[in-house]
Amino acid sequence: MKTSGSEMKNNREMDMLSGSIFRKLCAIAIPICLSSILQQLFNASDTAVVGNFSSSQAMAAVGTNAPVINVVVTFFSGLSIGSNVMLSSFIGSGNRDKVNEALHTSFMVALISGLLMLVLGQVIAQPVLTLLGTPEDVMGMAVTYLRIYFLGMPFLMIYDFGSSILRAIGDTRRPLLYLTCSGILNVFLNLFFVIVLHRNADGVAIATTISNAVSAFLILRALIREKGMLHLELRHLQLKTPYLKKILWIGGPAGLQRVIFSVSNVVIQSAINHFGSACIAGNSAALNFEYISYFVVNGFAQAVITFISQNYAAGNYVRCRKTTRTALICSVGFCAMVSVSFFLLKAPLLHLFSQQPDVLRYAYVRMTFITLLEPMTASYEITGASLRGIGHSMAPALITLFGCCGLRVAFIGAMLQRFTSFYQVVLIYPVTWIVTGSAIIAMYFIVTRKEYRKPETLTVQI
Repeated sequence: MKTSGSEMKNNREMDMLSGSIFRKLCAIAIPICLSSILQQLFNASDTAVVGNFSSSQAMAAVGTNAPVINVVVTFFSGLSIGSNVMLSSFIGSGNRDKVNEALHTSFMVALISGLLMLVLGQVIAQPVLTLLGTPEDVMGMAVTYLRIYFLGMPFLMIYDFGSSILRAIGDTRRPLLYLTCSGILNVFLNLFFVIVLHRNADGVAIATTISNAVSAFLILRALIREKGMLHLELRHLQLKTPYLKKILWIGGPAGLQRVIFSVSNVVIQSAINHFGSACIAGNSAALNFEYISYFVVNGFAQAVITFISQNYAAGNYVRCRKTTRTALICSVGFCAMVSVSFFLLKAPLLHLFSQQPDVLRYAYVRMTFITLLEPMTASYEITGASLRGIGHSMAPALITLFGCCGLRVAFIGAMLQRFTSFYQVVLIYPVTWIVTGSAIIAMYFIVTRKEYRKPETLTVQI
């Protein structure tokens, strides 16, 4: 049974099939940007608190774990895109009666994924950090931090999938509110565990786990209380094969693409580790600002997925093209403003994390050669998101596999023993952005030339 686009809408649902693309795209993207930025700021508080109130070794222990954590978190965050595309397509094509069943399968995937990673994290913590060449003076604290962090993986999965479900109707405000509440709690708990209880990296890991539990509880409660198609009942959780296949078909490659970036960053982290704990700490401090710049682009990419999924399912192909163009302009412009601001204010900002000259020297290098050039990432993020929105998730993933992961790993493998300065390591980022962006833009034009000529698109038939 299909329902018309005007039926069964609640007051939080946005009409993405008509009206101003710029205004509505920003209405979705900006809260996503703010959510990601707030999450990074709260994560940065882990580094800042141990850097100022514990030791540079504790700061390095937190920092060296960032790429490892990103490999896992970004994969399942990408997997949740499959849920978002599926639900958005049902809504855009009028198949609202299927949304609730698909929602329960999505949540079941979240729970299973979180529990699996909880167990796996306890096993892989020390071997992975050893493989990365983590310094001996950092190893103990780093292993403890990672194991505690993975205890909270079920909470992270619930929040990610829950946010993805709400984004399918354009509701990005509630996830932002819940994240704000849990993040503020995280900052206070960081200070409590480190300053009052005199803990180091383990203290901030416990604080993070508790705050993640709070955000998961809030979004779970919201969906349980929701009326209509987004109402969640825990007793109805089950894995329905058609919906599971759709989540994996779209979300799997999207998650793989994100993992590819994270894996390449882990490889690069191994090269960074060779320069010692000061380089690890400085690199970690600069990463916080780099992530914020990137999240501006990623926020628009996430909005594009939802927007194009609904419009593609409804056959609004002209609107799909306009959405991609608008998102490219907005993401490059906003990201450039943020990146340049960070670069100009790099000295006072980095002093929030450390006062040590060696640490700051490495941080300045990263902010100059990566953070300042972050707008380049829009070339592949927005066009890749547009392809995922119409159901083509494998192509951008494969291109990224070659353009970023393949080239970066090959470069590090060939040059690892020849590196004499940190500059040589960071330059690989803009080079691979150019290669990957050019290839995905070309793929976008090839695919959409065919897809946007179809008289009718039924992207989700289950």
